[in-house]
Amino acid sequence: MPRILIVEDEEIIRSALRKLLQHAGYDVSDADSVDQAERENDLQQFDLIISDLRLPGAPGTELINRAPNTPVLIMTSYASLRSAVDSMKLGAVEYIAKPFDHDEMLAAVDTILKQHATDRDEPAAPADEDTGSSADPSSIMYGECEAMKQVFHLIRKVAPTETTVLVHGESGTGKELAARALHLLSPRAARPLISVNCAAIPESLIESELFGHEKGSFTGAVSARTGLIEAADGGSLFLDEIGELPPEAQARLLRVLQEGEIRKVGSTQSRKVDVRMIAATHRNLKAMTRTGEFREDLYYRLNVMQIRIPPLRDRQGDILGLARKFLRRQGEKMGKPSLNLSPEAMRALQRHRWPGNVRELENAIERACILCEGDLITPALLDLEEEGDDVNIPQSLVEGDNEPTKTQDVDSNNDLSLEDYFQHFVLENQDRMSETELAQKLGISRKSLWERRQRLGIPRKKSS
Repeated sequence: MPRILIVEDEEIIRSALRKLLQHAGYDVSDADSVDQAERENDLQQFDLIISDLRLPGAPGTELINRAPNTPVLIMTSYASLRSAVDSMKLGAVEYIAKPFDHDEMLAAVDTILKQHATDRDEPAAPADEDTGSSADPSSIMYGECEAMKQVFHLIRKVAPTETTVLVHGESGTGKELAARALHLLSPRAARPLISVNCAAIPESLIESELFGHEKGSFTGAVSARTGLIEAADGGSLFLDEIGELPPEAQARLLRVLQEGEIRKVGSTQSRKVDVRMIAATHRNLKAMTRTGEFREDLYYRLNVMQIRIPPLRDRQGDILGLARKFLRRQGEKMGKPSLNLSPEAMRALQRHRWPGNVRELENAIERACILCEGDLITPALLDLEEEGDDVNIPQSLVEGDNEPTKTQDVDSNNDLSLEDYFQHFVLENQDRMSETELAQKLGISRKSLWERRQRLGIPRKKSS
């Protein structure tokens, strides 16, 4: 049984991770600091050390030096993602951003332990052997329907190659899990997979984050910094929500794909990098090239191989299977292993449209597990919103007395769904209405308007 040491100063995270790993069959010890870990344990006896980056006293990266023969996985919040890059350079075998996905953590642990065992027991293995061959997309993502089986088939086909992959799917469908499966099935599995959410980084910092910068290249650049692309050298780079990348960064990324080289912000020197690119988006990049929001040459460079993750509403056969999987996981975490879904709850799950996809389903199950006082989960505990609950289209718009928004298409198509109507209304009126006015006319909040834009892939008109 592999032995794992957790070094984490936050008790809640440490306890949750310990239970997760113990349930997966690992022998787990824990400590709240580097000094306690070394004082109470022989670090060389562990097969893997999982440590937070920021700890009281010595940082987690100090364990790389104190246990040179033991692989160290570093956990970090997104706010300190650049420090994670430095961790990789110091010798960490992998990093995971907090809060972490349970499947992602277990997949990373499994890969590291298998690779470490291979390095220890079979040092003479051929260099071209696929170190990730024991992984499989079906062990990382769940899917029994034909659409998901096709996704798994494509991942198995393209993963061993160096081909750039574009993963397309709505928010919450599991695009990052697909990227991890592509990485783990590739010859680069032993090298880092660096994940970047392009929408989460301020536009003014995205180039510095991706490509790095030299000291003094801009105000606040008090030292040189390695970029995330360089940190992924030899491994894979996953760019989530690539449709949010600003034009300047798109041009720089195109050079990486064409020439295999990067240049730091403020530097005159380029350097070669060997990175396998995986991108993901929920937006229609092809349409964005026509409006000038996305470079056409970059689109064709990225879209060598496209993998489409179907929305949950198109995976009827998987809904209950996923629900049971999440229910089992949450039940174990909360000490309620006997929880079950009532027949009415199962029917409610299958009837729901799941605009938030798998993420929404997981949240609904977690909420129900928290609220459940017995062993049976009912529809009331799931608290599923009906489609369109947050949209209150004024009657005046439906009746057509708002003359500027009345169009022949709407008049002649009385069976439009709410989503069709929403998309049609926004596209017809966003040139002459502000976001606030659009939201008011639709009877929703600006936040709901933004969320629906994101889900439906409706680009927001840029102000001139």
